[in-house]
Amino acid sequence: MNTITLARTEQFGEVTIPLPSSKSESNRVLIIDALTEGKNTIDNLAEARDTQTMIRLLSQDPETLDVLDAGTTMRFLTAYSALTGVKKTLTGTPRMCERPIGILVDALRSIGAEIDYLDKEGFPPMQTKGFGKQLNNHITIRGDVSSQYISALLMNAPLLPEGLTLELTGKIGSRTYIEMTLELMRQFGVTYSFEENLIKVKPQTYKPTSFSVESDWSGASYWFSLLACAKGGQFFLNGLKENSLQGDSKIVEIMDHLGIESQFQDGGILLTKKPVTGLEGFDFTHCPDLAQTVAVTCALLGQTSKFTGLESLRIKETDRIYALQQELAKFNAQLVEGENEVFTLIPSSSIPEKVSIATYDDHRMAMAFMPLATQTEVSFDDAEVVNKSYPSFWKHCLLAGIE
Repeated sequence: MNTITLARTEQFGEVTIPLPSSKSESNRVLIIDALTEGKNTIDNLAEARDTQTMIRLLSQDPETLDVLDAGTTMRFLTAYSALTGVKKTLTGTPRMCERPIGILVDALRSIGAEIDYLDKEGFPPMQTKGFGKQLNNHITIRGDVSSQYISALLMNAPLLPEGLTLELTGKIGSRTYIEMTLELMRQFGVTYSFEENLIKVKPQTYKPTSFSVESDWSGASYWFSLLACAKGGQFFLNGLKENSLQGDSKIVEIMDHLGIESQFQDGGILLTKKPVTGLEGFDFTHCPDLAQTVAVTCALLGQTSKFTGLESLRIKETDRIYALQQELAKFNAQLVEGENEVFTLIPSSSIPEKVSIATYDDHRMAMAFMPLATQTEVSFDDAEVVNKSYPSFWKHCLLAGIE
């Protein structure tokens, strides 16, 4: 692994960041495109490794689908392969094979797909072996584990002989990602209903269309954080829409409390600094990928805050709660778990002259801790980890003025 070190940089000028495209939108659109036999015109697909892996596997159509470390790609291709009846082996990195997929597989089996585990029950690798007739058109699935399971089922639902009704049980997490999936399906001609905890999709066909992927709000969040932690500067982030399908656009609301004024303009959003009013707490249930970014921001701004909705962080690329706790401690901040899964972010009491951050094979650990460079010299143990979602991230740091 190649390490990378960022010099302390407190002040920024007027900087334009050419954000990457949304990985979340790209991977959904690629599955929908495959289900319409590639008859669409799709622009601005993400450069992220996860998306490039999806493109490669769909175009080359190998017998074994090795998704590497791409969780979205694993879940979406599992449902796509199972419900289109193709025989595929699905596998990935050792960490990917530790990430549970049993809830999705159980749902696919109940619909009528044949799937075998090749090693440990409930985890990759596995093999899809065909799809005979549809056994059920109404299934229940937990809403609090991974919205990607639900999205994977929904995208294939229109092509099922009887369509599909999903009944979501318990707390619904990452609801905005489910809504993103449904809205993308609608833009490709599919109708649906989503009332309370029931999603109904009748049998129908996707209609070929043209679609351009929006810039990535998850990637944008790191620049909000950097400016919030800096002494001065102004950032323009290209390609973001005010009425976005992406749940991580919530970063505008969050950072409004942490000293960032956001103004939508033609072609993107302008970020300027304003006084910090304080973030007493936030529920990350529907935007869990922002939790690391906001934790680091609060730690550096001296903001004590209560975080909820972090349950899904334990089954991401790493156990993100553990990783956050370990790395925040390196500059004397804490994330303390209390009762009922309420976490308290205790800000930094003092920051060392140099800090070395471990990334845990998790792209978001590197990017979320980047704003430490406003306070001290910071190094990361794996520069390439950002390639999963934002390959040009370090180049954009240089563009912003960080050496």
